[in-house]
Amino acid sequence: MPISTSPIGVHVSHWGTVGWLRPALSSRESPDGVSWNIPGEAGEDAGLAGRFWAPTPAWLPLVLAALPAMAAGEEVSPGLQDAWGDFWLFRFFLNAAGYASIVVPGFLLIQYFKRRNYLETGRGICFPVIKSCVFGSEVKSVHQEDGSLPARAEPTESSTARQVFKLLFCAAGLQASYLTWGVLQERVMTRTYGATDTDPGEKFKDSQFLVFMNRILAFTVAGLYCALTKQPRHGAPMYKYSFASLSNILSSWCQYEALKYISFPTQVLAKASKVIPVMMMGKLVSRKSYEYWEYLTAALISVGVSMFLLSSAPNRHASTVTTFSGVVLLAGYIVFDSFTSNWQDALFAYKMSPVQMMFGVNVFSCLFTVGSLLEQGALLESGRFMARHSEFAAHAVLLSVCSACGQLFIFYTISQFGAAVFTIIMTLRQAFAILLSCLIYGHAVTVVGGLGVAVVFVALFLRVYARSRMKKRSKKLPPGEGPVQKV
Repeated sequence: MPISTSPIGVHVSHWGTVGWLRPALSSRESPDGVSWNIPGEAGEDAGLAGRFWAPTPAWLPLVLAALPAMAAGEEVSPGLQDAWGDFWLFRFFLNAAGYASIVVPGFLLIQYFKRRNYLETGRGICFPVIKSCVFGSEVKSVHQEDGSLPARAEPTESSTARQVFKLLFCAAGLQASYLTWGVLQERVMTRTYGATDTDPGEKFKDSQFLVFMNRILAFTVAGLYCALTKQPRHGAPMYKYSFASLSNILSSWCQYEALKYISFPTQVLAKASKVIPVMMMGKLVSRKSYEYWEYLTAALISVGVSMFLLSSAPNRHASTVTTFSGVVLLAGYIVFDSFTSNWQDALFAYKMSPVQMMFGVNVFSCLFTVGSLLEQGALLESGRFMARHSEFAAHAVLLSVCSACGQLFIFYTISQFGAAVFTIIMTLRQAFAILLSCLIYGHAVTVVGGLGVAVVFVALFLRVYARSRMKKRSKKLPPGEGPVQKV
């Protein structure tokens, strides 16, 4: 019988397969199949008969099954090929190979135009496009170095009511967009579609397609916004957006993929703790220095996250559990996301607006993801899955709408009230997201885990408060006197 695998274990079943180089988009559990569930990866089928305890990684049975056939020069069975398609590390490298097929030719073209000194010798109808993509132009704008708008005027008493209404509007928009996005994200990645009394249904597994859906709508929204509103003249070489784009789609892919192995509350806390790798990446990439209180709050966040994870370890949830694969994927998400934010900070030196940044990054994100999906044949498979399950199609579209609208609310909130107010709103959103996930999907949180969550959010609010105090103090200091020493 062919062997297949899923995020919850390795199964032996009778059902069909997809191509060797194409990750399986769905799986149907065989009612009469035998299931080997790896501890820490037991999923919804944990109650099925024939379960054996085996403290080995999920990929080890695949390697052991494939080696004899390869050594004998035999063709690997389609079921085993399908099993490899379900292994997240295999999919990661498959996606990366697709991106490389676009990045490498692009890199060679850029080097070719630079060596030819095309900026001085080029001509013809393609010259403006090549100049914009490869060289850009040094421009200045009314935007500051971090891409934010100039300082806002303090509201007068007559406009206080309007400012309060704007603040409530921004808070409601951010909460609605990202809370809905979080609930849908967990629904799409952890639950089945088309389940009936006789049919267990099937899960959607191609995280890259969801990334593509999010990026294509964000690209459209940002393009329309730039076309309909006045924007500063663009000066950055377009190819420089590709670095942030590549790390951004990889971080999003890791985020979606991690939900197959860990609970949503764990993922939210991991996102809250990303200030630690962001600080590390800032020191490495941008040579930034930080205040002592930033290190203190980062340590508190680490303690809180550790309390939550250790308290949840003995509790084996029926739907998702924390596994080594989930931890690795979360680490990948945090590292890639940290690089994205630091690279974008460097790009803002070209004085583009945040929406222009959103447009430039998503141009390459769409190019990378659609290219990789087409090479794997997964774009058509995902389309067929959407055709089979209209509920999934609605969820995928709504997921993308929430993501795009959330981005616009982010830009509007920061422009109207600043980064401190925005950070408070988003920190509250993370707390609400954990609460919603526990209520809707039944995640259990122990007392120690709850205290860990509280420590994390107290540390986050302390960061906001300390940063606000530092800004006020720096404004009052004489020109020759510096702020508190950084390390």
